[in-house]
Amino acid sequence: MELTKLNKKIFIKAELTAKTGLHVGGSNLSMAIGGADAVVVRNPITQEPYIPGSSIKGKMRSLTEKLLGAYEKVNMGAVKYGPYQGTDKDTTKKVICDLYGTASNENQIPSRLIVRDGALLNEPELKDAEGTDMLYTEVKTEVVIDRVTSAAMPRQLERVPAGAKFKLDLILNVFENDDEEKLINYVLVGLHLLEDDYLGGSGSRGSGQIEFDWDNIKYSYKDLSIYEKDGKAQVFEPNLVSE
Repeated sequence: MELTKLNKKIFIKAELTAKTGLHVGGSNLSMAIGGADAVVVRNPITQEPYIPGSSIKGKMRSLTEKLLGAYEKVNMGAVKYGPYQGTDKDTTKKVICDLYGTASNENQIPSRLIVRDGALLNEPELKDAEGTDMLYTEVKTEVVIDRVTSAAMPRQLERVPAGAKFKLDLILNVFENDDEEKLINYVLVGLHLLEDDYLGGSGSRGSGQIEFDWDNIKYSYKDLSIYEKDGKAQVFEPNLVSE
């Protein structure tokens, strides 16, 4: 499928709040003695935790694929089902390819959705918090129990504590002949699904519950006339599916 002329870029800005401890894993290469077994991803310069855009976008896509029953068989070792590529030509699932793109040889479509890394917004509050175990974070101890001997093996999980707030920035590229309203609504479908699921690791054990500030979500756009003029995004209110 060939993409036509780019009509506009739509910018969606919101705020994400951790309702429970949030663990998005980082590298353990620099783990200090006595630190957590599994650490969070941090900005290497400031040491502030952040949420990779790939974590948000990947979970949005995966949950939307599950919602629409969009599964694609792949040959990736133990992984038997991968991202939906549209090879079954199902029109009800086509929005996944339109929004998130495909990488198959027969049906290559670049992603229309860009998700920026989410920077920490309430850094001073977390940095000065007395109850944290490490800089900006807490350490949750979990225990694996041997089902036969009852022997316990503790492990420690670093988490950004509940109450941490992160910036959410998404950019939606809208091309000529696109169903703009449907694309925007399916971005929001992905965010609602994420809010009702979890982000990061150990979600089935309590971590990763998040919520978005829906009352303060902001939409703006830039089209050809704006880029040719001053380049300042114009605020607008999209036509959303009523709840």
